[in-house]
Amino acid sequence: MTEKGRATNTVAFPELRAGEIGICLATVLARAKPEGTSNIDFRNQEIAFAMAQGQLAYYKVLESQGACELIRDTTGLHSSFDSWQTHGSQAPFGFILSMEGADPIVSPSQVEQWWQDGLRVVGLAHYGPSAYAHGTASSGGLTHKGIELLHAMAEVRMILDATHLADESFWQALDVWKGPVLASHNNCRALVPGDRQFDDEQIKALIARGGVIGAAFDAWMLAPNWKLSLTPKVQLDAVIDHIDRICQLAGNALHVAIGSDLDGGYGTEQTPEGLDTIADMQKIPGLLRGRHYTEADIAGVMHGNWLRFFETAWSPC
Repeated sequence: MTEKGRATNTVAFPELRAGEIGICLATVLARAKPEGTSNIDFRNQEIAFAMAQGQLAYYKVLESQGACELIRDTTGLHSSFDSWQTHGSQAPFGFILSMEGADPIVSPSQVEQWWQDGLRVVGLAHYGPSAYAHGTASSGGLTHKGIELLHAMAEVRMILDATHLADESFWQALDVWKGPVLASHNNCRALVPGDRQFDDEQIKALIARGGVIGAAFDAWMLAPNWKLSLTPKVQLDAVIDHIDRICQLAGNALHVAIGSDLDGGYGTEQTPEGLDTIADMQKIPGLLRGRHYTEADIAGVMHGNWLRFFETAWSPC
């Protein structure tokens, strides 16, 4: 982003370590949009595949250098978590490979190849329509290829990420999909209107399916009518408003966790007041205590709910 005040990044390995963030979803993102102007838009799915494979290659270089380790199953999940419990921030980062928008899967028959590459979580669309579904700022359902893709994902026990799906695609996907489903970074439409957020019925549907929703920290997803030049900035406590609403809809604190979306696409110009780097994620427990959440609930939001979700999703049939 080249506008004035942009590129004030919040994420780096030292800041992740300072924030005790040991395991995360690491995305590959490349869209097939020949008319697009973004640096993540490409002429066709074949080029999107090549670019996403290049991003994966970067992760694998980091893995070969000992900085990160790719988590593929419960054994790897427990190993990575135990390593951080034992060695703290000296342990390698653990990452679960995710795809944000499925265009890099050139056809449903390619799902097995991506699975062997380590891909475990797939969102069908990002912004606008993809080859498989309609995403944020567009309207419509799944394509025929999208239904085929879900069936192919089910065969290898991939996880579906409902984030960014347009409403019709969301409901159609949940009707077709019987496997594990999460929302990696999404907030509540009841608090901030707009199709990027989930309405209460969508949140309840994910809860009923055993899903976990990762709260997003993007300021425009935290406060209605937020603008880049708005002062004062939205406060970090707004994140807790969205976490709390999901908990109220669920009747417990088992279905919400940290999503953040602090991935370099924006920086402090678009984060809430009080979050200068991702290390400030450690302010969330104190804010939850201020809302009278128990220590067990706080531990669930900070890590336990994601651990339980992936353990369940990857457990033997």
